[in-house]
Amino acid sequence: MKAIAILLSIAVALGAGFTGGVALTRWRAAQEAAASSERKVLYWVDPMHPAYKSDKPGIAPDCGMKLQPVYADQGPATASSAAPAGPAPEGTFQIPTDKQQLIGVRYGEVAVEAQTETVRASGRVTADETRIVRVHPKVEGWIERVQADFTGAAVKKGDPLLTLYSPELLASQQEYLLAIKAQQVMRQGALPASAANAAALLDASRRKLELWDLNAAQIDEVRNTGQPIHSITLYSPASGFVTARNAFPSQKVTPETELYMLTDLSRVWIMADLFETDLAKIRPGETAMVRVPYENNAAFSARVAYVQPQVDPATRTVKVRLEAENPAMRLKPDMFVDVEMHVGYAPRMTVPAEAVLDAGLRKTVFVDHGNGYLEPRAVETGDRVGDRVVVLSGLKRGERIVTSGTFLVDSESQLRPSLGSPAAPAPHAGHGGGNP
Repeated sequence: MKAIAILLSIAVALGAGFTGGVALTRWRAAQEAAASSERKVLYWVDPMHPAYKSDKPGIAPDCGMKLQPVYADQGPATASSAAPAGPAPEGTFQIPTDKQQLIGVRYGEVAVEAQTETVRASGRVTADETRIVRVHPKVEGWIERVQADFTGAAVKKGDPLLTLYSPELLASQQEYLLAIKAQQVMRQGALPASAANAAALLDASRRKLELWDLNAAQIDEVRNTGQPIHSITLYSPASGFVTARNAFPSQKVTPETELYMLTDLSRVWIMADLFETDLAKIRPGETAMVRVPYENNAAFSARVAYVQPQVDPATRTVKVRLEAENPAMRLKPDMFVDVEMHVGYAPRMTVPAEAVLDAGLRKTVFVDHGNGYLEPRAVETGDRVGDRVVVLSGLKRGERIVTSGTFLVDSESQLRPSLGSPAAPAPHAGHGGGNP
């Protein structure tokens, strides 16, 4: 009996609790309904398509969802929701602070600052074309001995390259010796004009040997010994490396024969492939940094010397020529390198790139007017530098703008009435408007 009494007591308690919970729930619903009836409803919208508005409650015609009301106050009236002082710009709307926190809205300021940008490109090392020397004989003959006998050999200016036997050059030396004897004879004569002619003939014959690349020491040797040099040595006209060789013993050569190509690699060119979109940022004379990735990222300073006038139609790039000193010969022709060009700009108005809502033909930035009021403002933008975008018009320095969550802010603006704008129903996409 005692157990039955306990069970009855428990049942009575549970029933009382259930009855009280139902009553409390009904009371809260009644309070919410009363509060809703006191708030002014502007219109009803489709929760899936906020562009559809109706002046009466109902069901959305396309998705079948119940229309939701949009109230004039859009939330509890507090001190923080006060409208901005003065007339609000057209299109201004309000998003409560708690809602902004939920959608992750962050703010920043419009800044005017000098900027620097790094333009990167791939490049290839080439020889400086102004430091290439091609060696040709001035006369026809035969090579007897070759001193620079392999491609890649390093030579200095004045080093012997080869010895050449040339009957024509041998005859010119004989003429020079005869001119010397003729001058000596004419000096002993009584006619001054003959002596002058002999001196002129001697000068002409010496000049001929000089033009055929006999140096002063060789010509003096001919004069002092009274004998022509059988095989003339050709000396290097410049310092560099033998990058091409066509000189072999017993080979017949003519003035058209290219014996050597000598290249001075103490300074080289870097041909960088720059995208045409970056072309306007580069000017001749600017400095650049050249890095060799497979040499511990070794860096070399370079200077932009020339920008080629044509664009490669296949790669849409432009060749930019840079010049770099190469004292240790670490930059070798046909080596691939990375090029970094640092570009500086004068102070310009910029905003974070995330702050601009780009819809193609229209670009919008949301300006903060305080207390949750935001103004969508159309702007004109320029270049993007890093994570910031240049603003050409539409904003002022120091204005507070939305820098994060712009897409969700734009979505919220479709659900909320703008200040000073009539709350007239808008036609639904795909429908003619009106009530469902």
